[in-house]
Amino acid sequence: MEQIERARDLACRLLANSIPRRWSHSQGVARKAESIAHLVGRDASALVSSAWLHDIGYAPDLSMTGMHQLDGARYLRDVAQADALVCRLVAHHSCAFIEARNRGLSEQLASEFPPVEGLISAAITYADMTTTPLGEPTEVEQRLAEIIARYGDGDVVAESIREASPLIVDSVRIITEALAEG
Repeated sequence: MEQIERARDLACRLLANSIPRRWSHSQGVARKAESIAHLVGRDASALVSSAWLHDIGYAPDLSMTGMHQLDGARYLRDVAQADALVCRLVAHHSCAFIEARNRGLSEQLASEFPPVEGLISAAITYADMTTTPLGEPTEVEQRLAEIIARYGDGDVVAESIREASPLIVDSVRIITEALAEG
């Protein structure tokens, strides 16, 4: 529980005043992660913590590469000294490896933060991609369309999300099925 509180407080400090819409989104993602945390067992705290922190790389003082997943994970590792699993989940949330490749940052991402496999990876993607920018629940297809429209054709984020869409939809399906079973 302490890990989650520290994550929430850090995300609030970095996002609430400088990027309030991003803070609203992060609050919604954390609520969603809390609602599915039971699916990942002993990694529940890491899931919820990473949900709070997943977008801190957008904070003006942290943005270095233009890739929020990598910038946020580096800050968590180097400054906040966060748990390694939390750093890896932030670094790789929502199929970040595709954006890293499209930005020429694949080697840095993979060597600094090994990918996370399994249900917890699908869970952080589910929490992020079923939450609107205002922190409200949404369907994954609407969220994907919103991101692509917000960034626009030709933007590296929009093109990366477009490419990642089948994998993101699959992550949402995996968690939806796990919730139905449990």
